[in-house]
Amino acid sequence: IVGGGLIRSSFLPRIDSDVVTSAARLPVGVPISEARRVRAIVESGIARAQDELGEDAVAGIYTQIGASQGAANELTMRVELVAPSKRSVGGIDFSRAWRAATGEVTGVESLTFNATSLGPGGKAIDVQLTGPDQVQLEKAARELSEMLAVYEGVSDIDDGTASGKRQLSLSLTPAAQSLGLDAQDVANQVRAAFFGAEALRQQRGRNEVKVLVRLPQEEREKLSTVEDLMLRTPTGGEIPLSVATQTNEGRSYTSINRRDGQRIIAVTGDVDPTVGDANVILESARENDLFALQGRFEGLGYSFEGEQESRRESISALALGMGLALFSIFAMLAIPLKSYTLPLIVLSGAPFGIIGALLGHFVLGYGLSMMSMFGIIALTGVVVNDSLVLVVTANLYRERGMGAFEAMHQAAVRRLRPIMLTSLTTSLGLLPMMLETSAQARFLVPMAISLGFGVLFSTLVILLLVPSLYLIREDLIDIARVARGQEARGDGRGAAAHS
Repeated sequence: IVGGGLIRSSFLPRIDSDVVTSAARLPVGVPISEARRVRAIVESGIARAQDELGEDAVAGIYTQIGASQGAANELTMRVELVAPSKRSVGGIDFSRAWRAATGEVTGVESLTFNATSLGPGGKAIDVQLTGPDQVQLEKAARELSEMLAVYEGVSDIDDGTASGKRQLSLSLTPAAQSLGLDAQDVANQVRAAFFGAEALRQQRGRNEVKVLVRLPQEEREKLSTVEDLMLRTPTGGEIPLSVATQTNEGRSYTSINRRDGQRIIAVTGDVDPTVGDANVILESARENDLFALQGRFEGLGYSFEGEQESRRESISALALGMGLALFSIFAMLAIPLKSYTLPLIVLSGAPFGIIGALLGHFVLGYGLSMMSMFGIIALTGVVVNDSLVLVVTANLYRERGMGAFEAMHQAAVRRLRPIMLTSLTTSLGLLPMMLETSAQARFLVPMAISLGFGVLFSTLVILLLVPSLYLIREDLIDIARVARGQEARGDGRGAAAHS
């Protein structure tokens, strides 16, 4: 039921937040007026979303342009919703309606919406592509983003490519070199014309003021000024910049990310937990889309990061911790029971507790998360109590001279009531947390489901499984004892015949 997608899984449970955010990234170098235009479009989608939902759920709106180092190409909008008791719509539902009402926005490189309180897991979809050629890498990232957009429930896809800043690349011509100009001379004079050359420094009180000389503002704002700019040669002559240099217009990367010496591009996206499962989507993308891209782009590599990376690290740590816990439980049981097989019978209920935990998630409609795994690990130490009570009681009756079947039968009859009462009280004690709807407590609901349903289901199985395994163990011991006795008698007859 987990592998088939009947129970969706995620690194951390997705919980509705009272704050819905939207983040837009525009091309580098755009004027602030363009960011304000995008803000107006995204903000108008809030009113349309409320009309579609049929209620006024917004308490306030906060907008920030230049969220990172004052860059005008970044826009962040935060919508604070009214208290949950005053609205019927959740944050995820509002985010979905806001996204649909906003639609496609021209001139935006990426536009995302988020309404969940996420921990350190990262994006649900984060595929980092690596390759030796940047152009091919960007092309592969764009194709992968188009492939991922086909999957149901995937939204807010960002292909990780950015156009970069516009720039003019100047290279010296033979005419400039013949006049004694070099690249540094040209760079200094162009910089002085547009940025300014320091003429003097003037002391004003405790402060020192720099005085810069540069072209007037109306000339600095024209691209034609670059072509008409006159450069001074070392001999005192002048030459136009268009003659001294060859100008090529292009774009420069604002940032280049590398891993192990190779450039990487991260294709990210979000998955609606009520519609799709990120693990199933990424597994399908691995088998189909990424395999096809590697066939077309030579040297292309990939890795799943973000939420998947955190998931891998946590599962490996949990697997180690659970192994140590099981070994410790086995050792602590083996010493007082004076047996290596009886602790295995006591621990036999643990896997069925895991099945009960999964069934609880399926019945209540919750996805499997790391909090569920924490509950399952805690469940392992709880479910052994019922088995231990049965085994210890049966051993006491055996010491009084009863047979294996009669001893286990009496132990089951005597311990049925305390076993059922302890399991029912544990499950009922966790019931209020399992049914809690507040955002503050829903983070712990998967752990409560694992413990409550796991204890209840494993108890019903243990009452049938442990007595059966106990009697099977006794039968095997009897068979082994008879076999050793026959072997001993056979050895005796052989020795007598020899003598």
